[in-house]
Amino acid sequence: METEVNDNLLLPQEILLSAGVHIGTRIKTKDMEPFIYKVRPDGLFVLDMEQMNERVKVVAKFLSRLDLNKVCVASSKRYGRNPVEKFSDTVGCKSYTGRFTSGTFTNPDYAEFFEPQAVIVTDSLADQQIVEEAGLIGVPVIALCSTDNSLTNVDLVIPVNNKGRRSLAIVYWLLAREILRETGQLPLSGEFGASIEDFETTL
Repeated sequence: METEVNDNLLLPQEILLSAGVHIGTRIKTKDMEPFIYKVRPDGLFVLDMEQMNERVKVVAKFLSRLDLNKVCVASSKRYGRNPVEKFSDTVGCKSYTGRFTSGTFTNPDYAEFFEPQAVIVTDSLADQQIVEEAGLIGVPVIALCSTDNSLTNVDLVIPVNNKGRRSLAIVYWLLAREILRETGQLPLSGEFGASIEDFETTL
């Protein structure tokens, strides 16, 4: 895959490769096996970029049919915070960064109680609390997952390097762009005003 040219990808292959969106971990779960392209000589599992590409399109189509104000996006991980906040500002979702408070979706007496139509998490393991609460209320969960993730309570997976700073910026940038296209806010051939750098967490 790394030497082949693929014109069907949402971004030029060299941009995706240089950001390492396809680089997984040395751990492989059974859930993630279908999304793994190969294992490198150094033991790192490599994710299938074509499946990532297709899943971004599927998720964008799905989310574009919902009330985006009722969709929440979460990241407890540092590198995911800026991408999540920028994505939410761009498409109109609600963001949760840092620690998620138990009961946010399940306790109507809680001051910050929120009833989402769908939930997006940056890592199904690190964001397990929000995944579990969404599961309790029967809300669809979309998760960015690397090779070491479990898909318990996850309805739609985007296989991607969910640990890299640049990789997270790219996937949230792509998802925002595709949603704007699906909702007619951005022409198919139109330029997306925000850059990938705008989505990236600064060091």
